[in-house]
Amino acid sequence: MGIFSFLKKKPEPAAAPVAPARLDEPARLSLDADRERQREIARATAAKIDAIELAMTTDFFDDAEARWGNTRRVPAAAAAAGAPGPEAPGETEPVTQLEQPDAAAAPAAAPVVEESAILYANGQATLAEQMLRASLADLGRSERQPWWMLFDLYQAAGREQDFDSIAIDYASHFETSPPAYSNRLPADSPQEVVAGLAPAARFTGTLDQDAKLRLHALGASAGSPVRIDVAGITHATLDGCAALLAALQDLRAARRDVVLAGADVLLAVLRPMLAIGERGSGEAPWLLLLEVLQLAGREKDFEETAMDYCVTFEVSPPSFEALPSPKGGAGTAAHGAMAAEQRFMLPAVVEGDIRNLLEAIESYAAMDPRAPVVLDCARLVRIEFAAAASLHATLRRLAADERRIELRELNHLVAALLRLLNYGDCARLYAHKY
Repeated sequence: MGIFSFLKKKPEPAAAPVAPARLDEPARLSLDADRERQREIARATAAKIDAIELAMTTDFFDDAEARWGNTRRVPAAAAAAGAPGPEAPGETEPVTQLEQPDAAAAPAAAPVVEESAILYANGQATLAEQMLRASLADLGRSERQPWWMLFDLYQAAGREQDFDSIAIDYASHFETSPPAYSNRLPADSPQEVVAGLAPAARFTGTLDQDAKLRLHALGASAGSPVRIDVAGITHATLDGCAALLAALQDLRAARRDVVLAGADVLLAVLRPMLAIGERGSGEAPWLLLLEVLQLAGREKDFEETAMDYCVTFEVSPPSFEALPSPKGGAGTAAHGAMAAEQRFMLPAVVEGDIRNLLEAIESYAAMDPRAPVVLDCARLVRIEFAAAASLHATLRRLAADERRIELRELNHLVAALLRLLNYGDCARLYAHKY
């Protein structure tokens, strides 16, 4: 044998022949059954693992949606009763719901909200403020309603510094822009604040020279309040700015009471048109911006914009003029055909004996029995509890034949009271937006 002979591959020894297993038929069937049971157990185990993983994944995404999503969950009670979920966009909301700036900020039904609304309605604004301020630490962490009620309370009292203080906290907490202050301090004599039918003009799209004719018609009924809705404006031309400016100046010179609905929208359209030191846009947009700020009672913004105007056109800055208290009786109403956009404007304070006011509302409703009854609450600061109950009874009678009743531009203190009194059984409530 050579030295490396041990490295040579040797042939494999022949395997001994294996005798085929001979199983009788009962044993083979038993073995097959055992194997099938093991397969079933394995499949069941895998299915359980998949179900657990799916549940864990679903819980994770449900929690994430609850934390960061904008969808609203159906309350457990409603789900148990088989109630339908939230309505699809564009569907009509039920009349019992107070319509809010956004669906995620539904009005709170907490006792502190209702109790504060009652206190404020009965003239106990200090106690209402204390309750609302105390609720910000708990209810205010998730609900915006107490914040909105405080905003309206401070504006009705002319307390701009207190308003600005909580506006900053509100913006920080809810990660939004702070609301702007608007002076809603009522006149010294609430009886002098006009209530009645308000001629109105509504603008949408582009504010252009065609606005001049529509605005000219507002001066036909001397002495009555005027409502101009600019919430639908998206653009403005120089001629349109000049036309609206002239109309507002004429109404102010005539000491007419003007409600400018959607002022914030118009301000947002005007500001990008202006730049300090650039005169290309002309003076009309600047002066219209100042006129709107004055109507809204925003003295600080007015003074800052006036200085920018002064620098741009090298003239002395205009001064802010407090608007005079509107005049008129509680029963004032315009005569003649009622325009589709006319509303009945409620006074700043509704309290005591309101029989004259209720008669005026019924007269307004009788002018066109087929038209909706729209009460404009833009000037309404407070309504007494007993007076609110009397108004509710009148509105229920008017709605008996399924007539549409609307209360527009409610402040959130009044809105909370009306919801508590179940105004939703006969009217739609629209609170103003923050």
